[in-house]
Amino acid sequence: MTNPIHSRFRRRDVLRLAGTLAGAAALGARAQAQQPDYKALVCVLLAGGNDGHNMIVPLDDAPYAVYRAARGALALPDASARLLPVQTPAGQRYGLNSGLQAIAPLWSQGRLAVVANMGPLAAPTTRAQYLAGTAALPGNLFSHSDQIVQALAGNASGAGGTGGTGWGARSVDALIARNSNPRFPAAVSMAGSSLFCTGGKVASASLVPGFDLGADGMSTWPESAAQARARALGEILQIDQGVVLVQAANRVRADARELNALLRAGSSAAAIATPFPGTALGQQLLQVARLMKLRDSAGVGRQVFFCSLGGFDTHSAQGWTHWDLLRQLGEALAAFHAATQELGLASQVTSFTQSDFGRTLQPSGSGSDHGWGNHQLVLGGGVRGGEVYGRFPTLELGGADDAGSRGVLIPSTALEQFGATLARWFGVPANELPAVFPNLAAFAPATLGFMG
Repeated sequence: MTNPIHSRFRRRDVLRLAGTLAGAAALGARAQAQQPDYKALVCVLLAGGNDGHNMIVPLDDAPYAVYRAARGALALPDASARLLPVQTPAGQRYGLNSGLQAIAPLWSQGRLAVVANMGPLAAPTTRAQYLAGTAALPGNLFSHSDQIVQALAGNASGAGGTGGTGWGARSVDALIARNSNPRFPAAVSMAGSSLFCTGGKVASASLVPGFDLGADGMSTWPESAAQARARALGEILQIDQGVVLVQAANRVRADARELNALLRAGSSAAAIATPFPGTALGQQLLQVARLMKLRDSAGVGRQVFFCSLGGFDTHSAQGWTHWDLLRQLGEALAAFHAATQELGLASQVTSFTQSDFGRTLQPSGSGSDHGWGNHQLVLGGGVRGGEVYGRFPTLELGGADDAGSRGVLIPSTALEQFGATLARWFGVPANELPAVFPNLAAFAPATLGFMG
């Protein structure tokens, strides 16, 4: 069996859904209009610690001079070849890294926003508190694995503070009634098993772009022989061998076979005309778009997706490497946004970035080291774009936002506030937000206003 998934499917649910999905191609655009309440969140992890300080740069004279002094050789020149100028409604000027050229036009269209200096916080923290050792801090700051867990759990204490679940799936848990078939995967990772898609109620799955979870060795001739082989495999997976680990593995394989039937039955209805780049992230987001196209026949009104792009741990050779990674990100997100327009879902799908942490303002040779606060992108028709949300930090070594002297910026916006704003747009009632973000009460305001 190739590419097994982790899912909470049951056979009776899958058999019932298979017949429904078989007619998906005939439903076409009429079927898409049947689910006006559909919404989806798409998390793109920039794994390794994206240098947000070179993703968006202040261009007004005074803050740009401070930026250049702090960044040294890493500073991007104030020139259109390296920075794409954008402006906020208040007239503040910023430059987007030219790697983001594919999505830069969405800024002026009001569909792209930046959330500034966001990161994990146990409580609001100042430089004075940090230096005095009196601040409550997230665990294991500057650790890749720990900071990723905190970002995806939606809690500075990591998955231990959320019962081993992620904030994306918990958001769907809160809205499980919106999915007429709660067993269909409503939390789907395209980048391996992900905490973001692990909930208490929601059916989750981990898929590989381009594969439909088919079993190896099942294509033989004549067809009757192939069917007999498939039946035999199904019977083997049903045998209780009395070993817990074997039984768990067999359940995963059985779930994969059942979901394979659904994906194959709906494949003719899932074609996307929008061209996508052939990059890993481009193909992940293409698969997300295909699954969204099956939303009505699958009976799903709320979904979350997880994708990932690695390579952001730029301790050296950062200049071109970082630009190229942002190019891959921008082109993939631009294609995905165009696909949501093709599907008539542009205002119902929101994509956003997360990362391990930011990076130090001060260079480390030709790169930068692990930092803390970071800037994130939010994209979609439901975004109040063309704006920087939260407080943009002072980019000064040893300045008011620095945890030390190297430009490790203390977040001024908590990841709970960032996530709660998205979850509220997603439909989570305000009184249920604390169930999704247990530490949300420590921060005010609870939401930031970047979603319509």
